[in-house]
Amino acid sequence: MPTRPGLLDRVEQYAAAAPLPDARLVAAGPLDVPIGSPAWPYPARPRPGARSVSAADVRAAVALQEDAGLPAAVEWVEERTPSLGAAARAAGLVVTEFPLLVVDDPVELLLPAGVRLYLVGAEDPRLPHYQHLLETAFTPQAEGARDGRTPAEDARTAVLRERVLTGRTVLMVAVEDGQPVAVGSHHPVDVGDCEVSEVVGVASSPRRRGRGVGAALASALVAQARETADLVFLTAGDDDVARVYERVGFAQVGTTGVADRLPSPD
Repeated sequence: MPTRPGLLDRVEQYAAAAPLPDARLVAAGPLDVPIGSPAWPYPARPRPGARSVSAADVRAAVALQEDAGLPAAVEWVEERTPSLGAAARAAGLVVTEFPLLVVDDPVELLLPAGVRLYLVGAEDPRLPHYQHLLETAFTPQAEGARDGRTPAEDARTAVLRERVLTGRTVLMVAVEDGQPVAVGSHHPVDVGDCEVSEVVGVASSPRRRGRGVGAALASALVAQARETADLVFLTAGDDDVARVYERVGFAQVGTTGVADRLPSPD
């Protein structure tokens, strides 16, 4: 496990800075609630240094989000704000914990033969498709042809194009036989006098899994991020996924807490 001091502090500072270009922060007790476009929502988070959060604070944050048409969501570093999980449950949210990892000893993994890696530009005509694969993690429905797009999807794509254009999102795709087989991104943010980036949404096609494509793409994202970033981190979906990231040089340093509402039944 990495022993550099201040890693979790820098993750918290990143999370506090990331919404600032897109949203205004509204206080709900010790929680900061970013109020911005529903096309690119940010969760409420405890203010850096806050240690105690109550159920009333969480309910106030959720009320602000729902009044703004945003999803109810709170995230935190468990080791920094251990009271938040119980507070979120008492406020009626569902709490899940995920491994939090940082790049410790990066490993370069090669893509399988025949797979090529591309940086996606803001004007790439397939960017909406890549975004859909990012959001749906290559479900069978996502990989097939789709008829039409919703206004919400168009709005999210417009935000993503702007983020890619300005360098706030770096999007990569691995392609084989002309078709995407893996996608992923990282989001650099200036934190004080350094840059920190979060790797987000690495996913690979179920038909290509077991060949190391996703791990190789994650390795390439880390290498690209580290050209300018002092710290690269991510939240893994579960312990099995965390072990995949450990293959490319990540190490677990903590736990990310996530609280939201159960999806409504269809």
